Amino acid sequence: MTVKGWSSTPSRTSYDVVIIGGAIMGSSTAWFLTENPDFDGTILVVERDPTYETCSSVLSASSIRQQFSNTLNIRISQFAADFVKNLRSYMGGDDRVPDLTIQNYGYMYLADNEAFADSLRANQKVQLAAGAETRLMTPEEIAAEYPFYALDDILLGSINTRDEGYWDGGTVFDWLRRSARERGAEYIGNEVVAITRNPAGNRVESVTLKSGEVIACGQVVNASGPRAARTAAMAGLALPVEPRKRYVWVFTAETPLPRDLPLTIDPSGVYVRQDGPQSYLCGCQGDPDPAVDYDDFHMDHSLWEGHVWPALATRIPQFEAIRVVTEWAGHYAYNTLDQNAVLGPHPELSNFLFLNGFSGHGLQQSPAMGRGTAEWLTYGEYRTLDLSPFGYERVMRGAPMVEQAVI
Repeated sequence: MTVKGWSSTPSRTSYDVVIIGGAIMGSSTAWFLTENPDFDGTILVVERDPTYETCSSVLSASSIRQQFSNTLNIRISQFAADFVKNLRSYMGGDDRVPDLTIQNYGYMYLADNEAFADSLRANQKVQLAAGAETRLMTPEEIAAEYPFYALDDILLGSINTRDEGYWDGGTVFDWLRRSARERGAEYIGNEVVAITRNPAGNRVESVTLKSGEVIACGQVVNASGPRAARTAAMAGLALPVEPRKRYVWVFTAETPLPRDLPLTIDPSGVYVRQDGPQSYLCGCQGDPDPAVDYDDFHMDHSLWEGHVWPALATRIPQFEAIRVVTEWAGHYAYNTLDQNAVLGPHPELSNFLFLNGFSGHGLQQSPAMGRGTAEWLTYGEYRTLDLSPFGYERVMRGAPMVEQAVI
């Protein structure tokens, strides 16, 4: 696909690092490589659709949270929060980079049964130990602060309003990509259609582009989002990642709420949050929730009338009179093993690195994951956060890395 400012032809026939996928994960990796004074290699980023029209990074709800059950996932989001709030500083003080903030209205988990309430209690202990400021709230406490909820069925709530809420993921993505290109990472609008191993079968030797060029490579990063399993299969590898459709609606209310709405995770499976001064964003998955075709972005319009709107109006009665402004469907790169990332080198194909399977957490995890992948490419190890628990070995063992707080 031809896009202004993008070439489809690489300038070289060999690169030290080839990144397959130029959305926020690939761009974060490319940027952190250019940021590292110990890396002096060449970088090629191959993006199949330079418009990014349907990529998960662009269609994301762009939220961030500390409320995970796994300490490592919390640390990853904490770094993202620092990166977002200090983006200009990370970018070397570049005056063109805007000052960004996080809209800290928080995530409000609502438990309507004791099992989930116990999970929120256990998760809070992990979160507090990691430095988060999660509060558990009784229905009476929730009603006092957020009087618009109907809470007859709710036993417990959990919320954190520090570094948790909405952030401008699009601007961060734009600057990671722009800065990486300015620093010498080469981006092309093309597609990898084949991956060739060396005769011994233990290293990737080259990638073949849709336009026919064969590009030799020192290391390859699979950053191809929901298409990750297809990319892995080109190298003869199995990866339990598939595209799952997620539906989003933006709406206005006839009677707006008196204060910002936290990103509320309703027991119905619907989530809803503040989106602007007078607008709200909500979303859900389908039921059933199968893998879909890579190019399937059709809306299921029956979901709104039959499930989403009734759930919204039940939980927040003021949302009985609302009007949809826009809607879309996007894809999660869904890891069917445990909904956590698969990261780092394949143990038998050592120069093929995974950066996949974020299952809806990718945007907020991209700074730490890009930094960690760049460290591995440069040093053969993680130097800041130890991200090795996300390694492919657990996929080979069929041993899930459990994260209780998956939306």
